[in-house]
Amino acid sequence: MISLQFLLTAFVVVLAPGTGVLYTLALGLGAGRRAAIWAALGCTVGILPHILAATLGLAAVLHSSALLFQAVKFAGVLYLLYLAWQMLISGGALSVSASKSAPQSGLTIAKRGALINILNPKLSVFFLALMPPFLSGVAESATQEMIVLGSIFMIMTFVIFVLYGLFAAQARSLILGSETVVKWLNRSFAALFAALAAKLALERL
Repeated sequence: MISLQFLLTAFVVVLAPGTGVLYTLALGLGAGRRAAIWAALGCTVGILPHILAATLGLAAVLHSSALLFQAVKFAGVLYLLYLAWQMLISGGALSVSASKSAPQSGLTIAKRGALINILNPKLSVFFLALMPPFLSGVAESATQEMIVLGSIFMIMTFVIFVLYGLFAAQARSLILGSETVVKWLNRSFAALFAALAAKLALERL
């Protein structure tokens, strides 16, 4: 069940930059290590509903219901555009700034990160497609195996995202020394969030 093939597949999937990685990097650069760890935790928790959906077969319902899929998808698109806006405005929750700002609540950071993944309907369908090939084929243990594989995927996600965030926090002092770099960094993150929103908007069943 827990094979090298699954571990390698999960590692590549988690390592690939996406909205969660982008969010964790933004928090690491903008607010430091503590915020980056909370961001990684939130993004990891946001995966849980999709793993449960795949385990319980709810992903198949989402996949077959165009209306439900579109509703969740566009909620995700709007949320990503909101995050892009927060990168651009002065004093925004995600904007990187050279001046010190009041620290954000860890739970607030985590909730925002969780919503990023919760509002991505493709994740449920993805887990429904990713995990079955690595199951033993014994029907009686399928649910337990899905939970175990999902848990490993979440642990891997948290560890890799924390490493991304710590790397960003380490580079924070170098980047914040230049107002020009800070300005273009915020614009770049905003553009990436907007691009991911556009990509999600074009996703089809």
